[in-house]
Amino acid sequence: MKRSLRHLLFLLVGFALTSCTQPDAPAPSVKPAVPPATTARQRDLQTMLVDASSSLPALTLPARVTYSEDGYSKISSPLQGPVLDVRVKLGQAVKAGEVLMVIDAADIARAYAAYVEEISELGLAERNYELTKDLYDAQAMSRKDLEHAENDLNRERAEFKQAKERLLSLRVPAAELSKPLAQQQITSRFELRSPLTGTVVERAVTPGQIVGAGTDTPLFTVANLDRLQVVADVYEHDLSGIRVGAVAMMTVEAYPGIEFPAKIAVIGDVVDPATRTIKIRATVPNKDRRLKPEMFARLTIAGNTMRPKIVIPKQAVFERSGKQWIVVQNENGRLEDRAITIDSIADNQVTIREGVTTGERIVLSPASLNRLAEGDTATEGA
Repeated sequence: MKRSLRHLLFLLVGFALTSCTQPDAPAPSVKPAVPPATTARQRDLQTMLVDASSSLPALTLPARVTYSEDGYSKISSPLQGPVLDVRVKLGQAVKAGEVLMVIDAADIARAYAAYVEEISELGLAERNYELTKDLYDAQAMSRKDLEHAENDLNRERAEFKQAKERLLSLRVPAAELSKPLAQQQITSRFELRSPLTGTVVERAVTPGQIVGAGTDTPLFTVANLDRLQVVADVYEHDLSGIRVGAVAMMTVEAYPGIEFPAKIAVIGDVVDPATRTIKIRATVPNKDRRLKPEMFARLTIAGNTMRPKIVIPKQAVFERSGKQWIVVQNENGRLEDRAITIDSIADNQVTIREGVTTGERIVLSPASLNRLAEGDTATEGA
């Protein structure tokens, strides 16, 4: 019994000594958690929270200064003949009704001769009808003779009216034709007059030149330069920010830093199928005559508050495969490329139609992601 106990004790002591001489088993290695690459890069990213703006961004459009539609006139001669006198010079101010030139129009002489002849024929037909009617009442003429005289009178009245209208079409004053024949002063001299008050901005006629209705080039252009017009083309998706009566600001290269107020007067009703644009026209005061027709201009239309829109900086958008994209930062911090549809771009601001919603966070400069990725790669290599 005692021997057995001593043997068991010897074994326990030997096991203890063996355990103390063996090295400790290595503890299981634990690798430190490495954050995703995107999380490391995000420390240097600039982001913004997308919010809807009730104010549309200002819209800047290329434009052209022109004459006002109701403020200029290209004038040609309705009659043919040699020019006897040109009364105005290029750049001269004229009033409505002022004589621009005088021509010798043979058409007026021929038409007036026919008119005078019709006066005589009409008077003869009237006297013949009255005589025939008196004889018919006295039963000295037949009903057939009376009807024949009446038909002759009606025909002469129609021909007289036609001769008079011919003279009126040749710009003979109606007041002159209303005078008694002996007092009428109608000659072949035709005076071409200005239809409006303005400035002679074009002149293409000289004394002795033969002019007529078939002349392709206008003889004069008279324009009101105190009020001009600026014309611009706007894409259909930008129409919501434009309204008639709004005041826009126009600039031209000739006067840098100076803005000219332009009041929008007309928004076109037709979309150009080739450019998908609509023409808008605005009136521009020009009392000091600094603006010149055919100047190139830029028309800036301030935004309005018609409906909320999402507007983000232009630098947050990049293009790939013919589409526009942004980088969205999800709630868990991951980055996601997302395609968007753009409404308009103006003043480095992009109006988004679809692809992102309010409350989401986007990367302000997606191009910086490539630089950060390159920096991370360099750090890992070191």
